[in-house]
Amino acid sequence: MFKKILIANRGEIAVRIIKTCRKMGIATVQVYSEADAGSLAVEMADEAVLIGPAPAAQSYLLADRIIEAVRATGAEAVHPGFGFLSENAGFARRLRDEGIAFIGPNPEAIEAMGDKITSKKFAAEAGVSTVPGHMGLIETPEEAVKIAREIGYPVMIKASAGGGGKGIRVAEGDADMAEGFAAVKAEAMAAFGDDRVFLEKFIVDPRHIEIQVLGDKHGNVVHLFERECSIQRRNQKVIEEAPSPLLDDATRMAMGAQAVALARAVNYDSAGTVEFVAGQDKSFYFLEMNTRLQVEHPVTELITGVDLVEQMIRSAWGEKLAFAQKDLRIDGWAIESRIYAEDPYRGFLPSIGRLVRYEQPEEGERDGYVVRNDSGVREGDEISMFYDPMIAKLCAWAPTREGAIDGMARALEDTHLAGLGHNVPFLAAVMEQERFRSGQLSTSYIKDEFPDGFHGLAPDRGRRDVMIAAATAMNEILAEQAGDPSDRTDWIVLIDREAHGVSLGYDDEEALTLELAGEDRSLRLSDIDWRPGLGQFRAVLDDVPFTAEVARVPDGFSIRSGAARARVRVLTPRVAELYARLPEKQAADTSKLVLSPMPGLVVAVPVAVGQEVKAGETVAIIEAMKMQNILKAERDGTVKAVSARAGDPVAADDVLVEFA
Repeated sequence: MFKKILIANRGEIAVRIIKTCRKMGIATVQVYSEADAGSLAVEMADEAVLIGPAPAAQSYLLADRIIEAVRATGAEAVHPGFGFLSENAGFARRLRDEGIAFIGPNPEAIEAMGDKITSKKFAAEAGVSTVPGHMGLIETPEEAVKIAREIGYPVMIKASAGGGGKGIRVAEGDADMAEGFAAVKAEAMAAFGDDRVFLEKFIVDPRHIEIQVLGDKHGNVVHLFERECSIQRRNQKVIEEAPSPLLDDATRMAMGAQAVALARAVNYDSAGTVEFVAGQDKSFYFLEMNTRLQVEHPVTELITGVDLVEQMIRSAWGEKLAFAQKDLRIDGWAIESRIYAEDPYRGFLPSIGRLVRYEQPEEGERDGYVVRNDSGVREGDEISMFYDPMIAKLCAWAPTREGAIDGMARALEDTHLAGLGHNVPFLAAVMEQERFRSGQLSTSYIKDEFPDGFHGLAPDRGRRDVMIAAATAMNEILAEQAGDPSDRTDWIVLIDREAHGVSLGYDDEEALTLELAGEDRSLRLSDIDWRPGLGQFRAVLDDVPFTAEVARVPDGFSIRSGAARARVRVLTPRVAELYARLPEKQAADTSKLVLSPMPGLVVAVPVAVGQEVKAGETVAIIEAMKMQNILKAERDGTVKAVSARAGDPVAADDVLVEFA
């Protein structure tokens, strides 16, 4: 077995690989850019080598630097993780030529299946069902429009070398095609160094289902069942689960057989994923093959008990698979939530900065479920604009899908982040939705369920009870610490502007009791775990444990319970009466301003002072975290001022363009 492996990646996947290497007794070398010098992966690895500045094109994408690090440290093999050089056949071939093992498939398999255009042609020749499209290269927007009309809108514009949701647009008509074609080519060149683009028919109301395959160098190939990855935004997966709630055994076997046949056809010899787009009627079409480890591989590991990173290492070493297809079974259900540094309240735009607070749920067995948290950052780390904004992959396993969803909801409650925007409230909202719980999924789920964007969920009775109990308890604790405990038992709790009368007391076990005025019911709060300064309030409400995210704000508290967030005040009846008379604060009028939605770099501002602009026209393009974000005018108007130009760095809410 290898004695030393170099990890040509960063973040949570580098940490994940290090953990398996430690289990196998293999030493690790972590390469890093200047931005990652203090990262968790660098700290955990046995050795670390600086390979360049922060931009990936000057560090993680430079094969020469990585090979130099291999030679300098005496590593015998390279694990590329996902992204960067993981699907670069030239890199894999060069390692082979220099006698360095590549922990991934052979270069020929990468070439056959890693390129999206070639893979579709190959799949069609192998008899695999494929989506209608144009597999040839397309050079101009005019050519793209012509082909799209022949295929029939809607059409997917996809980068041939794409992955991770980057380099993808859906065009509903000619205007979308012309604009999206240029954007996809630019994103593809920036992220992958390859601007080739192809088109395929967009299947309406589709589901994204993929089959995990695993092969060795002796011709053995198995599949480890499916994952469903239909919950996506901007074509990037957010929530994945295994198995899929759509498939029956017959469809599962058919998809698995196609995936294995395809892998055998290219002599596949590592972990890989065959992706399908599936209709609600269980029809399915080959989409692409990812010739690498997938981001969402933990859910497969949780339902099969197979360590995929370990199997990749053993395959690269030349070992035969230690199990056959008949030995593999689905055990229980697993769900993964990708926790991103992004603001769901602002269209899921990236949010960079320092992770001021990061409390993670305890891993391992809990009450009826298991928690796994793959993370590459710690409290105090910086989330950089140069890389993917992922903070962690939070997973929950349980014997049933319902149990896994409930376990995930609790694990999300136990996750606390501060210092930047994050999508935990959105993930919590999905776990609460009846549509998700029923398994009625599609890739348009987010657009369908949140057509006007995500604004949180209104607190239902259970969430209101949590807010009332937590705020009342914190109010009592603060009064006691200030040396000014009140004998008052009657309070008004305002949740935003909604009033709830509460009468306090204590039972024989010293638990706080709250009689709710006009509701003929009471709440019992026990096992309180909170003190001033803590960002999480933990307790047991009516025998059910919960965790709420809390912060002190002027004259009250900001409390988030699941996807519901509110400002909560605990007031005397007289003060509450006066609050009811206060006018609501009006938001500032920004209708004439185009603001930068995130920190990033200005790619272009294609308007000038005095220019008349129609609603829907592009007024600025901002790039952050390898993605281009096109900002369009929301109404007709005349440009009064332009405050930024191409190449300028901008912060969130900086004014880019002002209309008269």
